[in-house]
Amino acid sequence: MLTYTLFVVGFYFLIKGASWLVTGASSIAKKRNVSDLVIGLTIVAFGTSAPELIVNLFASFNGSSDLAIGNIIGSNISNILLILGIAAIIYPLSVKEGTVLKEIPLNLLSVMVLWLLVNDKLIDNSSFSSLTRIDGGIMLLFFVIFLYYTFGISKVEGESDRVQKHSGWVSAAMIVGGMIGLALGGQWIVDGAIVIVQKFGMSESLIGLTVVAVGTSLPELATSAVAAWKHKADIAIGNIIGSNIFNIFWILGLSAVIKPLVFSPMLNFDIYFMAIVTVLLFIFMFVGRKNVLQRWQGIILLGIYVVYVGYLIYRG
Repeated sequence: MLTYTLFVVGFYFLIKGASWLVTGASSIAKKRNVSDLVIGLTIVAFGTSAPELIVNLFASFNGSSDLAIGNIIGSNISNILLILGIAAIIYPLSVKEGTVLKEIPLNLLSVMVLWLLVNDKLIDNSSFSSLTRIDGGIMLLFFVIFLYYTFGISKVEGESDRVQKHSGWVSAAMIVGGMIGLALGGQWIVDGAIVIVQKFGMSESLIGLTVVAVGTSLPELATSAVAAWKHKADIAIGNIIGSNIFNIFWILGLSAVIKPLVFSPMLNFDIYFMAIVTVLLFIFMFVGRKNVLQRWQGIILLGIYVVYVGYLIYRG
């Protein structure tokens, strides 16, 4: 019972820890005259992906590769189907031209790169498939290119968030508290997931694709839902797509460089499904109102997610 309780509490510590770390580090950077734009593209962007990264690292070190890879695939699927579906139902989401023509195709490219790198058994007839350190390095190179593109676009469009200043002691305390929260939360989540797998006979991939994936995506869900509620959802899709690219190239890339991840061919179905929902999102941008994700489309996305989770439970 304690393990299950810590598993649930772990999500709170993980999300709160990431928030404190971002706030404290951003405040210190602002005091050193770093621009809001650079802070947003570095500290904030990396900090908001910290929950997925920490869970992946703990899962990897515990030898739970299916949990680590399933977490990223599940997060990306829930980002499009669950988060954008709910946000669009609350209020239709207008999408920038650059997101439609560049970032969504980049997201699809990241899925294709992932499939190519993890399928050694299928492509090269190897004895097993894995995401090796070399594969991780390739993904990090793609990530650097994406970061360069993002910085160039943001510099032109002038996108940035206002950064609050705090005293040096408060900022330092937030950073330390955030790191502790991330460490504790990540460990509790992984430990709890492993116990659930052993207790109920579920697969690591099922837990990673559903509970852990949605839990680590809660910050994106809250942010997108609030933005849609306030009718400020013009960059909601761009943020979600950027997060998906971050997850594959940055988190999986770094995780593989630190410790190679064994890949279960069963997860290929979920990679194919991730590619399909990305293509569906792209098609929706040209159906009905151009470059707008409408309410009926949000309902379809949410419905597909419910069916997908049902299939995962059936698959076990």
